[in-house]
Amino acid sequence: MTDTTLAPASARTGDGMVGAGGADDTVAGDYNADAITVLEGLEPVRERPGMFIGSTGPGGLHHLVYEVVDNAVDEAMAGHCSSIEVTLRADGTCSVTDNGRGIPVEAHPQYPEKSAAEVVLTVLHAGGKFGGTGYKVSGGLHGVGVSVVNALSSELEAVIDRDGRRWQLQFHDGGEPVGELTDIGPSPEGSTGTTITFKPDSTVFDHVEFRAQTLTERLQMMAFLNAGLCIGFTDERRPEPVRHEYCYPGGIRDFVRHLNESSEALFDEVGFLSAAEDGDEVEIAFQWNTGFNTDGIHSFANGINTVEGGMHAEGFRSALTSAVNNYARDRKMLRPDDDNLQGDDIREGLTAVVSVRLEAPQFEGQTKAKLGNTAMRSLVQKAAYSGLSEWLEEHPTEAKLVTGKAIDARRARIAAQKARNTVRKSALGGAGLPGKLTDCSSGDPEEAELYIVEGDSAGGSAKEARDPATMAILPIRGKILNVQRSRPERIFDNNEISALISAIGAGVDGATGENGFDDAKIRYHKVILLCDADVDGSHIRTLLLTFFFHRMRKLLSGGYVYIAQPPLYSTKVGTETVYLKDDRAKDSFLSDRPNHRNEFQRLKGLGEMDAQELWDTTMDPASRTLLRVSLEEAVTADRIFSVLMGDDVDARRGFIQDNASDVRFLDV
Repeated sequence: MTDTTLAPASARTGDGMVGAGGADDTVAGDYNADAITVLEGLEPVRERPGMFIGSTGPGGLHHLVYEVVDNAVDEAMAGHCSSIEVTLRADGTCSVTDNGRGIPVEAHPQYPEKSAAEVVLTVLHAGGKFGGTGYKVSGGLHGVGVSVVNALSSELEAVIDRDGRRWQLQFHDGGEPVGELTDIGPSPEGSTGTTITFKPDSTVFDHVEFRAQTLTERLQMMAFLNAGLCIGFTDERRPEPVRHEYCYPGGIRDFVRHLNESSEALFDEVGFLSAAEDGDEVEIAFQWNTGFNTDGIHSFANGINTVEGGMHAEGFRSALTSAVNNYARDRKMLRPDDDNLQGDDIREGLTAVVSVRLEAPQFEGQTKAKLGNTAMRSLVQKAAYSGLSEWLEEHPTEAKLVTGKAIDARRARIAAQKARNTVRKSALGGAGLPGKLTDCSSGDPEEAELYIVEGDSAGGSAKEARDPATMAILPIRGKILNVQRSRPERIFDNNEISALISAIGAGVDGATGENGFDDAKIRYHKVILLCDADVDGSHIRTLLLTFFFHRMRKLLSGGYVYIAQPPLYSTKVGTETVYLKDDRAKDSFLSDRPNHRNEFQRLKGLGEMDAQELWDTTMDPASRTLLRVSLEEAVTADRIFSVLMGDDVDARRGFIQDNASDVRFLDV
């Protein structure tokens, strides 16, 4: 999660996996100048970069790398690329090299005065996917992305190896050509491919320092989704360059093993199935663990992480529920008068990756968060039901563990339903708001804000400080339940979580969630976590985000969750009190005022501030700082929550040590 969002080749190998190379039996046509179709110009990009890359913050900065890498991955999906290298250099540039076919260099038929390479790099919506014959299946927006990268870079160089010759094309100041495409000699040893080297424009972005871990997480996911594709990453900014290489012959089977590393697997084997029909393909890998979460299905379409699922995910869920119920009844594990196991019962502890490739994906929304192709639901459902039924028959030991776990989950679900329907009014039933909630008078969710405040003392100050028209206050006593390690009956029996569910008013996902989380019923479009700026405050924020991730994920993906930024220090400048957010702000303050002699007071808790101080520093919309939490890489977020909040102490320690020197990027 951040505060500001791959892919198999088309050639089949003998074991049914999809490789990055091999026979190109699905290549739709020649990749040449005629394959580049032009839709519109590039002019708007520098004026409104957020429309193209989301923001000019860290998310948008790293999106530049993703766009260039996605083009190389498309070559892998077409069967023409087996290796991608990403390098961060000390001069602030980033290079992406692939061994694909190389961008076409001949004159473009619509722009005869320009080479096809220059068109791809300077004209928005120019690429091999918009009605051309360059690609059959693609994930990113080839041509759009690389031209946007050019527009938002202070310098960019393309080196192309094609047809035995090496060509060079350079740009500066946001896409202005430096000369023409130049033949600079023969390609080394007959190699082919493209290298794009660019330097983000510091006048466009808030900062231009790439974060290595953000990039490696994304690159690793791409390698998982492209069995056999090797992606290398080198960070040359350090005194000793750091090198990572990601190459997974097992593809998404290795992906599932990776996701389950910090959990205790129910059995060793990772199940796998694949199918193809009319040019569309599906691969599914799955394994259960001993955990209790029911949201472990991660879906992808043409390498794009569809965080809200869609038709492919629906097809898999339906097939899984039917296959396990039929198996349990055939084996007399369910009595004739027993109700069927519900989907949540069966999915408890399941980690699965559903990856589909299709020629004409239909995504819902600009973020491509949900796949809308109805034909893909039918393909996945048929393939998954057949494959899962066969797998259960051929793996009786594993099948017994899976069905046994599902039956245990059903018992827990029934117990949770009883807990939910006790004398205490149901937090899901909408039967009144929690007594500890001090609500706002506005009924308009777009202007209403819910402050979730750590502790009764700070809650009292917040109630006094708030704007009662638009600000509601919900104090949380102590640390809420860790839902990563809790069964449903414990979750709904927890007073703090019940109060959260009732206050937000949109229900929950998962077991006993009945109709699930309905984002149309969210009562506040700003849910603000107001916790102390210390370790305990960070832990409480993490617990709250863990709950939202597993039980109210649309609250995160919709951008409704914010983290308040209370100051860590205060000091006197004359008679005025100055508040400083963190150590960085303190250092900046001292650099501007080297003769400042007054002491700095470290603020230990929100309860130390009176109402006026809390309003001035943290709650006043005119001066407050809020970090907006969004969900761009659900798979990465899932694994991080599993590491931080799961049972594997060594994995948690390793994560903390790896990120200790990078705390300004930590989002939790």
